[in-house]
Amino acid sequence: MKESELKAVEIIIKQEIEKTQNSITTLIELTKPISPENAIGRISRMDAINNKSVNDAALKKAKQKLKNLQITLTNINDPEFGICAKCKNNIPIGRVMLMPHSRFCVHCAS
Repeated sequence: MKESELKAVEIIIKQEIEKTQNSITTLIELTKPISPENAIGRISRMDAINNKSVNDAALKKAKQKLKNLQITLTNINDPEFGICAKCKNNIPIGRVMLMPHSRFCVHCAS
């Protein structure tokens, strides 16, 4: 991978980390326990509980993505960066730009 491509990927990773951290902050607020003394009605309470479980899942996924992005950022100067972990071919730059934390090419990922 060219030096200019690595710099572009590094910028994208840093932007994605910042966006994911902001998302995590928002999701933490949305996943706070629902107080039983709030008079929101039974149906509304059920909706709130359902939304909380959806947000809990999104929070878990966002935290995993953040962890993967941080690992990728530390490994960006590794000679193996941008090479598929399975077939050892170069991962197309478009895929690296779209999913910098992916360790596999499209073919091997499916």
